[in-house]
Amino acid sequence: MYPHTHHQPNKPILDVQHISVRYNGRPALDDITFHLHAGERVAVVGPNGAGKSTLFKVVAGVLPPGTGEVNIFGSRPRGHICIAYIPQRSQVDWNFPVSVADVVMMGRSAKLGPLNWPHRKDWEYVRHALETVELSDLASRQIGQLSGGQQQRMFIARALAQEAELMLMDEPLSGLDTPSQEGLLNLLDTLQNRHVTVMVATHDLDQAARHFDRIMLLNHRMVAFDEPQKVLHTDNLLQAYGGRLKINPEGTMLVDDCCPPE
Repeated sequence: MYPHTHHQPNKPILDVQHISVRYNGRPALDDITFHLHAGERVAVVGPNGAGKSTLFKVVAGVLPPGTGEVNIFGSRPRGHICIAYIPQRSQVDWNFPVSVADVVMMGRSAKLGPLNWPHRKDWEYVRHALETVELSDLASRQIGQLSGGQQQRMFIARALAQEAELMLMDEPLSGLDTPSQEGLLNLLDTLQNRHVTVMVATHDLDQAARHFDRIMLLNHRMVAFDEPQKVLHTDNLLQAYGGRLKINPEGTMLVDDCCPPE
C-alpha cells in the first residue's frame, strides 16, 4: 500500500508532460502534454485505438509511461487516493457476489488501510454517496442485477465515497439508452458543482460539444485540446479520423468508427 501523498495547492490538479507509451514497438501515446485545473470537465474523443484508455491508465498510475511524467497536485499519481478510475463496463465481472453497498464501500479502502473494518463514519460516506446518485433503494442488490446506467452510477458513488477529486471515466455513456445518458450527464453537473475534475472518454461528438468545457481530440498524439468550437472543425477531425469522417448533404459531420477497441 502506498503512503498518502499531500497536495501542493499551488499546483494544477493534473499536469501531464510529454507522455509516450508503446505497445509491441507501436506508439499508443506520442508526446502528450496538457494540464487541468480543479472543477474542469473534459471530454476525450478520438477513434477506437487512439489511446484514450491508455491515457487514463497512465494518469491513474495503473500503467507506467515509457517516457514523460504525470503529476497530481505536484507529485506522481501512485501515492494519491484522490484519483478514481472508472473502467469500461465490459471489463467488470458482473456475476461477482457483491452488493451495490459493498462496491461503494470499496471506495473507502484507501482511507481505512489494511485489516481495518469500516466505522460508522465510513458507512455515512457510503450512504451519502448512494443518495447523491439516487441508488439508496438498491444498496443491497447484487451488482449484476443493475441496469447499465445504474452500474455507472454505482461506480460514481464509489468514487464519491473515496472522496475523489479527479474522476477518469472510460466510455461511461456507451451502450446506454437516452434517459440513462441524460441522467449521467446531469450527475456530471453535480460533480462539477462540487469542484470534482472529470475526464470522460466518449465517441459522441455532439454530447462532447454540448456538455463539456473542453475537448481533447486524440489519435495517439494530441490533435487539439481547447473549447469545443475550436476543436470540432473539419481540419482537426480529418487529422484524427481520416476516412472515417463523413459529411452528409446537410453539412453534419458523422464518424464511422468501426475499428476494434484498443
